[in-house]
Amino acid sequence: MTQLVYSPCFQWIYHGKMNGSREQLAIAEFAESLLIIPKVLAVNAAKDATDLVAKLRAYHTIAQTQADKKHLSSMGLDLLKGTVRNNLEAGVIEPAMSKVKIIQFATEAAITILRIDDMIRLVKDEGQGDQD
Repeated sequence: MTQLVYSPCFQWIYHGKMNGSREQLAIAEFAESLLIIPKVLAVNAAKDATDLVAKLRAYHTIAQTQADKKHLSSMGLDLLKGTVRNNLEAGVIEPAMSKVKIIQFATEAAITILRIDDMIRLVKDEGQGDQD
């Protein structure tokens, strides 16, 4: 589960840093929020999450910045051994389409919740103005 969740995450972090607009903050923060997944998986496996995620992030950054190192984008976590490994060489092939859809649905749900919260606050604020 590690490889395909992280690859887009690191691409978004890289894109967020390269983008010169206001959107860069939103892109970078969204990408950072996806880093919770490998951290929680490593902690639940009783491994050093900080070290593993830092190594994984380094591999993916190198894969994005150096053309001859593209093969490093398939690096993922081996939580049984507590190491970073090449998931393709280990035979781990994951259903990318389902993960993309899951992330899209979760993002849409979070946006909907934030919109509802904003609407409730607007109504509450208007009601307080009438009481004065």
